[in-house]
Amino acid sequence: MGEWMNTDLIGSIELTASAAIIITALSIGFGYNAATRLRVAVGLSLWFVLVVILAATRALYYEHGLGAHGLGIAVTLPIAVLCLVVARTQSLREGFSRVPLWLLTGVHTVRLLGISFIILYAAHRLPAPFAPVAGWGDIFVGATALPVAWLAYRRPANARPILWIWNLVGLVDLIAAVGLGVFSSPGPQRLIFTEPSSAIMTTLPWLLIPGFLVPLLFAVHIGIFVRLAQRRLISDL
Repeated sequence: MGEWMNTDLIGSIELTASAAIIITALSIGFGYNAATRLRVAVGLSLWFVLVVILAATRALYYEHGLGAHGLGIAVTLPIAVLCLVVARTQSLREGFSRVPLWLLTGVHTVRLLGISFIILYAAHRLPAPFAPVAGWGDIFVGATALPVAWLAYRRPANARPILWIWNLVGLVDLIAAVGLGVFSSPGPQRLIFTEPSSAIMTTLPWLLIPGFLVPLLFAVHIGIFVRLAQRRLISDL
C-alpha cells in the first residue's frame, strides 16, 4: 500500500507539472495579447480543476459512479468543445493560425510520462495489453517530439512529410490507448478480462491522463493536421 501511495504521489506531481507545461505553452502560443493568454490559461486551468474534482470524488469510478460511459464522455466531449471553441472564436482562430507548428509538436514531449503506465503495469495495477501499448507508444511519441519540433523550427519545408507521419502515429497511439483502456475497464463494454482492470484510470491522479491530457493532446494533433493541410492548400494555390 505504501508503494502505491508513493507511486500515486509521484504521478500527481508529474501529471500536474505536465498539465502546467501544456497550459503555459498553449496560452503563450494562442494568445496574441496578455488578455487572450490569460483567458486561455484560466479556461484550461478550470478544466484541470474539474477533472481533479471528478477524480477525487470518484464520480467516474465503476462501483458507484458513471463508469466507462462517463469516462468516454470525459475524453470525447472536451475534444469536440475545444475544436468548436477555437473554430468559432475569432481571437483563438487567429491565434491558432499564428502558433508555430514546432510549439504544437513540442508540447507532446510530456508524453514521456508514459513510463507511468509501465510502472503501474509492473506493480500489477494496470493490465496488458493496455498499459504496455499506451506506455511504450507515449514514450516513443514523447521522445521523438523534440527532434521533430526542432526540424519543424529549423527546416519547416523539409519537416512536412515527417510531421504528417509523426502526427498520425501520435494520434493513433492515443486512440489505441483509449480503446484498450475502455475495453479493459469494468462494465458491459469490457472485452479484455485480464486482471487487474483499468479502473484506476478513473481515480486520482490517473484520471488526469484520459480526462485532461489525452483530450488536449488529441486536439493538438487535430490542430497540426489542420495547419499542415492549410499550408498544402496555400502552396497548391
